[in-house]
Amino acid sequence: MSEPYVLVLYYSRHGSTRQLAKLIARGVESTGMRARLRTVPAISTVCEATASAIPEAGDLYCSSEDLAGCAGLALGSPTRFGNMAAPLKYFLDGTSDLWLSGALCDKPAAVFTSTASLHGGQESTLLTMMLPLLHHGMVMLGIPYREAGLNTTQSGGTPYGASHWAGADGSRSITSDEQALCLALGKRLANWAAKS
Repeated sequence: MSEPYVLVLYYSRHGSTRQLAKLIARGVESTGMRARLRTVPAISTVCEATASAIPEAGDLYCSSEDLAGCAGLALGSPTRFGNMAAPLKYFLDGTSDLWLSGALCDKPAAVFTSTASLHGGQESTLLTMMLPLLHHGMVMLGIPYREAGLNTTQSGGTPYGASHWAGADGSRSITSDEQALCLALGKRLANWAAKS
């Protein structure tokens, strides 16, 4: 039997969501649990366009096996009109075989996002990202208010999941509160995954 891991699955267009994913993975690994970082390819409106099986740079593309074998899942996406980005939704739409088999049932999950504007739909994106995971029977974890950053943040961070206000050009750095909340979410997810 392989060593348990938390899958940190994300899509990132300009890098902010990937930075959050890496922080959540650090939080996971601070508990002794392994984190497996995976991404999904961009999609194209051109039917003939296909992505390479392995990306040129960054994390590997997620497989159905990566998802089925995880002990827990952190799912992240930039906000697109208050919802997850199309590439991540496209990937999730292809997981009906896992839904039919109940492969993700009762496993803990958490969500995270980044936005260009402060009121760009962080909370609605996090909530809508939960919906397919709830259909899979996953147990959703948020960030409890015992985390001090939820009370002091001036940018990202919600009880629904970790978030970051990246700015219109993506130049805003991850704040100390946003960072602390990512680490706390990763740690909480790993601790729940270890109990499962």
